[in-house]
Amino acid sequence: MPDMLSARDRLAQAALASLPHILMQQDRNPASATNGCFDRAYWHYRILDFPCGMSQEFVLPLALAWALPMPGNRWHGEAAVRDWVEAGIRYAARSAHADGSCDDYYPHERAAGAAAFSLFACLEAAKIVGLEGDAEIEAFFAKRAGWLAHHQESGRLSNHEALIIACLARMSQRDAGRWNGALAERVARIASWQSEEGWFDEYSGADPGYLTLTIGMLADADAIRADLNLQPMIDRAVAFLATMMHPDGTLGGEYTSRATVNFFPHGLEMIGARNPHALAIAERGYRRFESDVGPSHADDRIVGHHAWSRMLAWRAWQPARPAPLPLPESLTDHEAAQIRVQARGDLRLFAGWSRGAAFRLFDGEQLLRADTGPTLALAGGKVAVSHLPGMRVVERSADAIEVEGPMAYAKTARLTPAKSIILRLMMLTVGRWFPDLVRRMLQAILVTGRKDAPFHASRRIAWEDGALVVTDRITPRAGWDTVRLAGIGGFQVSITTIMARVWEPAQLQPFDDVTAQVRALSGNTPLVITRRYESRA
Repeated sequence: MPDMLSARDRLAQAALASLPHILMQQDRNPASATNGCFDRAYWHYRILDFPCGMSQEFVLPLALAWALPMPGNRWHGEAAVRDWVEAGIRYAARSAHADGSCDDYYPHERAAGAAAFSLFACLEAAKIVGLEGDAEIEAFFAKRAGWLAHHQESGRLSNHEALIIACLARMSQRDAGRWNGALAERVARIASWQSEEGWFDEYSGADPGYLTLTIGMLADADAIRADLNLQPMIDRAVAFLATMMHPDGTLGGEYTSRATVNFFPHGLEMIGARNPHALAIAERGYRRFESDVGPSHADDRIVGHHAWSRMLAWRAWQPARPAPLPLPESLTDHEAAQIRVQARGDLRLFAGWSRGAAFRLFDGEQLLRADTGPTLALAGGKVAVSHLPGMRVVERSADAIEVEGPMAYAKTARLTPAKSIILRLMMLTVGRWFPDLVRRMLQAILVTGRKDAPFHASRRIAWEDGALVVTDRITPRAGWDTVRLAGIGGFQVSITTIMARVWEPAQLQPFDDVTAQVRALSGNTPLVITRRYESRA
């Protein structure tokens, strides 16, 4: 029997499928000291010595499931679900630091992202289940919002900034005089982070996946405070996003600044009545639910993000639907983002020349190839890659992109017992009062820093007779003896981004192992790999 589910119903189905997983994370025992905690590793497995504050955002998908008559929603109107929501909000309040902040990945971290995600979720969930005005809960909201209002985390993460704006907009409904000043400052801050091309900064680059979240949170704030003049910013972001949507409904990947494949649709639905272009993007994005090409975000830490966004999109659904966003038909080079989107016949290329010309290539609406460039696994455990920022552009024309430069070591740092003890001691002493200092150190180690490897790489992507020809050339500075594995894969990610490295069906594409070719080389003889991709139509 044919599948007759609408795109809206598929959204609901995908979101509701997360509910058992989310509920498994929560301590639902009213007699427990950790009643309401969603960090199962803390309250059940007891392998952590502090609860993750981010996990309390799970109250929002529960509250939405309780409130919304989505098809197949067994949780709708269940009194127990409402009780679990309330327990989750009260635990968020009880487990917060004295200043209202919370931790995410290590104690005394005071993580802005975790605080903002969970506060937004608790604010909306409290509204849904009727807890607004409760003295304990309102005091917690004010304390956490006060900490967020004046805290400026290291690094530019625009999605966090947009979440903070959404939280402060909601708090301003309670007391405009208290929150308007901080709200105006935050709006000015995120405005300064928007590129002329429309994207918002995510660690010095464009990440279309996170951009959908930024759009969603700014749309949420705009619905509450139209006087903030957020619509021009939102519309510029939507215009950029329209150029980045993949033909199969996926978005982003390893050629972008944070390598995510996120898709948060609720903001596109919220602004759809006045911006039909946003709905066309959403319609293209919903293709992922039709053909099972979409990524899975069913991780214990991040599953809630996508569940509540999909439920909010269902709630804000616009009945008048445009056709899906048309496929790209020309060349668009985003100079500041350093991303190319190009169509040649049925082939469509999405490439990031700041990422060693990593790319995704589509044939019509099907992924033909994802490619993150050469990877060399070395003796001793280090890995050299070409897709970290640092290469220079040799050529960029309508027919070709060529980049070259030193390869860099992938960020493979892991915790050891000794490192864990040192981090704990640091966070219990200096880090307790200077958490941003520790955060900046970890960002340099795991995200922003770069260390060159003893290999030089170049990549040329060129159109020849309607086909895409990719040529990689790697030259060692001290021979090939240290290389134990060499190849080209489609999904290598060499920085730490919490919402990257998720499963997606496209990863069934095999790793191209060229170790045998390396074994045949001697001295500093370069390795040259050439591949040709043509439409199968």
